[in-house]
Amino acid sequence: MARGRFITFEGGEGAGKSTQVQRLAVRLTADGREVVATREPGGSPGAESVRDLVLRGAADRWSPVTETLLMYAARRDHIERVIRPALARGAWVVCDRFADSTRAYQGAAGGTDPGLIAALETYVLEATRPDLTLVFDLPAEVGLARAHARAGAEMRFESKGMAFHQRLREAFCAIAAREPERCAVIDACATMDAVEAAIWEAVTARLAVHG
Repeated sequence: MARGRFITFEGGEGAGKSTQVQRLAVRLTADGREVVATREPGGSPGAESVRDLVLRGAADRWSPVTETLLMYAARRDHIERVIRPALARGAWVVCDRFADSTRAYQGAAGGTDPGLIAALETYVLEATRPDLTLVFDLPAEVGLARAHARAGAEMRFESKGMAFHQRLREAFCAIAAREPERCAVIDACATMDAVEAAIWEAVTARLAVHG
């Protein structure tokens, strides 16, 4: 059986990724594929427990290094229990955030040594890498305004301040520029329907999907 495909959605807060993950999952399913829609941190029972630790509480609850280790503990469980089994049986995995978020949030914006993050990627991800990453780009102030409008319990990163979120945007744009063969930048300021259309164009062009 052919291996499935792995698509990740990345970007700052309030970019609209979660909505578009579900829209893409519906579209791929209608095209005849088994689709697993998931998220990080989380996606497996153990990883969801870590999510509660990481996304709730005061902004300074964890140091950037501790955050990085927590994220990679959750990511390993998610990979082992959800992502790899799905890909092995030929399913398409559509994930709201993955390793690029750790590079951006804990690395570029938080200050964790990129060497530590790279080492964790090597040992935790192994060969589990995205086939396509959709990078949602919008001004930090727009994203934060959207995020605060839907405020809930998981607001720890939203409380880190504008400078942090501006560094996030720069980090995601830099990742996309370094890896253009993997990444497609999506204008997240557009309407939801326009964003959906841009995503589908990227998926069909990059992954040879017809539909």
